[in-house]
Formats: sequence, C-alpha cells, structure tokens
Amino acid sequence: MHEIRFQSAVNYDDSLWRAAAESAVDTNYWDIFGHQHHVTREALQAILAAIGWNTGSLDALEDGRRRRFSRDAEAGLAGTAVVGEREKWMTLFIPNGATGTLVYTIHLENGGELSGRVDLQEMERVADLVLDERRWHSLRFNLPAELPLGYHTLTLMAQGRQPAKCQLIVCPHRAYLPDFLNNETGRTAGFNVALYGLRSQRNWGVGDFTDLRRLIDWARREIGFSMIGLNPLHALHNRTPYNASPYLPLSMYYKNLLYIDVEAVPEFAYSSCARKLFNSEPVKKKLQLLRDSELVQYSEVALLKRRFLKLLHRTFRSERANHPERNRAFAEYCEREGDLLSKFALYCALDEALHKKDRNAWSWRDWPEQFQSPDSTGSLEFAKQHVRSVEFYKYVQFVLEEQLAAAQQHAKTLGMPVGLYHDLAVATDSFGSDLWIARDHYVTGARVGAPPDDFSPQGQDWGFPPPNKEVHRAEGYQLFRESIRKIVRHGGALRIDHVMRLFRLFWVPPGMPPSAGAYVRDYAADLMHVLALESVRSQNIIVGEDLGTVTDEMRELFQRFGILSYRLFPFERNYQTGEFKHSFAYPRQALVSSSTHDLPTLAGFWRAADIEDRRAAGLADEASYQNQLADRRREKQRMLDILHSEGLLPPSYTRDAGQLNDLDGDLHNAIVAFLARVPSLVLLLNQEDFTKEPAQQNLPGSTAEYPNWQRKMRYTIEQLNAPETEPYAAMFKYQLMSNGRT
Repeated sequence: MHEIRFQSAVNYDDSLWRAAAESAVDTNYWDIFGHQHHVTREALQAILAAIGWNTGSLDALEDGRRRRFSRDAEAGLAGTAVVGEREKWMTLFIPNGATGTLVYTIHLENGGELSGRVDLQEMERVADLVLDERRWHSLRFNLPAELPLGYHTLTLMAQGRQPAKCQLIVCPHRAYLPDFLNNETGRTAGFNVALYGLRSQRNWGVGDFTDLRRLIDWARREIGFSMIGLNPLHALHNRTPYNASPYLPLSMYYKNLLYIDVEAVPEFAYSSCARKLFNSEPVKKKLQLLRDSELVQYSEVALLKRRFLKLLHRTFRSERANHPERNRAFAEYCEREGDLLSKFALYCALDEALHKKDRNAWSWRDWPEQFQSPDSTGSLEFAKQHVRSVEFYKYVQFVLEEQLAAAQQHAKTLGMPVGLYHDLAVATDSFGSDLWIARDHYVTGARVGAPPDDFSPQGQDWGFPPPNKEVHRAEGYQLFRESIRKIVRHGGALRIDHVMRLFRLFWVPPGMPPSAGAYVRDYAADLMHVLALESVRSQNIIVGEDLGTVTDEMRELFQRFGILSYRLFPFERNYQTGEFKHSFAYPRQALVSSSTHDLPTLAGFWRAADIEDRRAAGLADEASYQNQLADRRREKQRMLDILHSEGLLPPSYTRDAGQLNDLDGDLHNAIVAFLARVPSLVLLLNQEDFTKEPAQQNLPGSTAEYPNWQRKMRYTIEQLNAPETEPYAAMFKYQLMSNGRT
C-alpha cells in the first residue's frame, strides 16, 4: 500500500505544467526528423482552457487541480469502470475511518441481476489519497466471477453514504480472430475498392450495393478473395471539392445515400410515378451522362437519387397497409436506432429546408439561432411540423441498411470467410450533424492536426475538433461504441483510420501554427477494451491503421488486444539503410497492402505520377520537385533490388531501375508475389493496382487542385470478365494459391 498526496505548486508555471500532466497533455514531442519540440506556455494555456481549465491565475489552476484530484474519491468510485474478463476487479474509495458492510447490486445488460455484500475491513487496501487533512482509502473491489461480458450498471451502498452508481463494462482480453486465421499457418487475402468509383453499365454514375454484389461474385469466383475492402460509407454532404472525403463525414453513424441501388428498393416495383420518371428520355439521358462521366458527379447523383427516393418513400407511406411486414421492419429499425437516428434525420430535414430558404446556409453553423440545437424549441417544433420529411431520412437509412446487409449475406453465401471489410474514419466534420447532435462530446477550443513531417514541415491542421474524452468516459463510451457497432453490423473486418487516436491526438491551439501543438492522451486501455468487446460480439477482425509515429506502448497494446497492424510495402524498410525489408521480416499479426488512398498506386509510383501531380497542384516548388524525383529514383532501385534478391524477377530482367519508367507485367507480378508470400495474416490488394492505374484517389494537401475521391475504376464491372482483364485475374489467383491465401 502506498500514499498518493496532493502536491501544491510553487508558482503559476509549476501549476500549469502539473495541470497539463494531470490532464494527460504531453509538454514535449519528437517529430519525424528526430527533433524535440517543447510546448510553449501559451500553447499549454490554450489547450488546458479548451479542456475546461481556468488558467487565469495560480489560485484558479490550483482549485481545479484539487477538484480533479478528489473527484472520484468523493464520489466513491469513477462514473465508468472498464475491466477485462481476466481482471474482474475495480477500485473504490472510502473516507478514512469508514467501517461496515458494502452492499452491491449489478444490473446486467440482459436484464438479470447480481448482488452481494462485502465487509470493508476485508477488502485489500491499494493506496491512500491525501488532500490537506482529508484522507481516502483506495480499495480493491473483486467483482463476481460469474459476471458476463457486456455493459452493466453497478450500484454501491455503504452505511452513512449516498448510493454510488457506475457504468461497468466487462470486456474480452482480445479482439476477434476467426478460427482459420487463429493458427500458425492461416492467411487470407482481399480486394480493396473505392465503392463510389465502381463503373457499370447499369448504375447511376456511382458504384452502388448491386455493383458491390456483382464484384463479390467476380472476386470470389475468379480469384478466391476472402473479403472486399470498402472506403468509409459514412454520410456526406456530397459536394465537391470540399465535402466529398469519406474520411471527413457529416456523420460517423449513418451512411451515404449515393450507395443505394434505387431500382432494387422494393417500392420501386410498385411506384408508377418512379418507373414513369425513370423511363423518361430526360432521365435516361441524364443517367447515361453520369455513367459516362470520367469523375463521380456527387451533387448531381445525390440530387437525382434523392428525387427518386422521395417518390419511393411516398409509395412506402401509401402502401403501408398492403405490406405490413416491411412496415414492421421499418418501425423496428427506427426503434432500435432510437434517438441518434431521430436527431440525424432531423438534421437532414433541417439542412434541406433551411438551405432552400437561404442558399448561403451551407451548414448548421449558418442556421438561425433557434435551430442551433436538436433539443431547442425551434428544432422540436420543426420536427412536429415536418414529420414526413424527418421520416424520409429515416427511410433512406433503413434502405441503406437492408441493401448493405444483403451484400454481406451474399458474400457469406458464396463462401467468403470474412465478407465486407469496412473502414471507420478518424473524425467527423465540424460542420456536420455529429457536432450539432452532441456538441458537448467535442472540444471546441482546439483542432486536430499532425506534427511536422516530410510532406508538411510546419505540421498539419486537419481542421476537425478533438473528442472530449471526459464526457465520453462519463457516458460509458456510448458514442464510441455506436460508431463501431453501426459499421461492423454487416461485415467481417474493420479498419480504424489513424488508430493512434485511441491513444493520443495532436491538438493545435487556435491562432497558432500546427508545430505549436501538443499531444493529448486518451483513455487508451478503456477504448481498446471496448473495441475488443464490439469486435467479439460482431465477429469482426480489427485492423489499426498505425502509420506514423507509433510508441512502444501502442505496439504493446495492439499486440495484447489482437489488433492487426497496417503494413504498406513502400514503408516497410530499414530506416538506417533505406533498404526494403525482406518478405520474411513482416510481422504475422498484420495486414499488408501495396498502397493506400493517400499514396501513389504501384503504377503511379513507377511513373512518379504523384510527384507530377503535386507539382501541377502547386504543392511542390522546383527544388522540392527535383528532390522528390531524386528520392523516387533511389526508392525504385531499392524496390527492384529486394525483388531480385528474393528471386521474384527473371534473371535476365534489368537490375537498373533507371531503365524502368513504367510498371510492366514482370514487375507487377513480382510485387504481387512478394506481398503474397509475407507471413502477415491478411493481404489487401487495391483496385488501382489490379489493373495498373496510375492515379491515386486522394492527393493530400490539395482540394480543387486535384479530383480527390472522384476517380472511377478503369474497367466496368462487366469488363472484369473480359479478355483484357483476364491476365490480371489469372496472375492474382496464381500468386494467392501458390502462397496459401485462398
């Protein structure tokens, strides 16, 4: 047993630095160049103020520190406790000298109940907390061994004290891994696509869930893939160039109507208005133009689909009596989704109505004051007066959910062991519905960014707000688990973009450059436990996108919780020599891929297309452009060297990368063979690398200068079985089969 005593600060700066440590704000950090940055006094003041500290004086800071020190002790226990299935115990606090019996009741998630009593004198004393003349004992409370996994509520009663309540979350010790991978030799592979970019002869200018099902048919039958990876399907405002990124959605909890196959919605079959409009010449011409367009036309597709979906919703309402089962399914969906869906649908209805009234009202921040909150009198009155409009947006999500569920079921029926591999964005748009709905769950006095790196010497300002970790914790991580649950419901794997956010985020103070920011740590162990629980319940493999600066603590927790790391071929190298790693040096608990949406494709890498694009977009001056070209020449040579060293290229194949300005068949085959032979559990091959497309989906740092998130697949779904693509499919299948990945 040890004593934890509150230490008063000797002066203002001492108090400021202590407050930062007690709020998990790191006062220094190392950038990618090995330079240490010390956070300034002004930056710390701004970040602590954003968290909720009064930094105006020494007395104010010390008062805040005292309250934070004694908060849980005075309550008796924390508002939320997250425990592992192997460590079923938690900490509680009693005042010095307290005696008697502790009575507890645990209300289980399934409606059951566990109860009992414990003598305070028999509990293990872990530590003492001392604040001035006050003292509390920290005791170890052993929970019942039969306590199941899940989200429960604990109530404690001690003589002479008010009842204390706690949200008690019991979690597995590791995330889910299917049996066929949970052995020494199991490995698998998948195909990663930008769903919006799928071409077909029947879609409406953007890939939809019927295209996805047809892609699943091809991927399983022709190659033997176990999964199809998708871009985040989150709802967007669908406006280019600023509101089309799937990684900065208006909502992390609901999906984009673009992916609906309107013709596959049941109401389409008995909506004469919709069918008549669909068969009209203007609509036929419009659809053909959208299909033929080189880039995805977000606004036009969204406008057209919304028009048809409103007709289908009208039919749904009028035909309710004739289709009781579908009506019941919709009612059950709305009830299951509850308040979060109601508020999201209200946001969408308000957004549509207020933008019609004022074309400059592009987001909720432009709305009149009476609509600035979902619980305001104005918003509630609007909901009453526009019931049909609000219900329409619930109906859209209902349709999305049933079509996505059908796609996952189709994959499983065809024998895909995993099925759909989803992607969770790192954050939400500060102008979107999530902030409008739950503003207190976000910090408004800072923005998330990144410290200086190769591409951004001054650091990056990503522009979205950090989560308020104290509010999330106090509410039992309700919104965090909803963000996971709503995605994994119809899938078998989940990628978490920038998974380091579960540990820490880089906060940029207002009015300061990104380099002046600081890392703020989160309750990582809690979040990893909750992630493992949702993973096991939904039977989803979890992949953490851990590119960037990864600490030893992060790596240890990834390994401990069974989270697959994310390994990209261009990045896996010895950073002392710059040489690429051998295939056998890749870790097993990982997903390996050729590239990602923010990086050049394989063909683009060999052509230096990304460097040319950065120059054209004004993101590189002549000196930087020449330096990047020189670096690329060295990278290409090292990549060629590793492929030769592993015997993956014909002996007669050139050993001079300077002679290779493009990705030819032998080189393409060698890279796929290299990736297929690494020991990592999962191999994910990108759609652009399937047919050697040079352009990447996103050029970081650009907006209107580059068609981000708009590029379509080179071939249509129908052409995937054509002679021109058959060699690619045959090569992929051969490499996967040869290396035990099918």
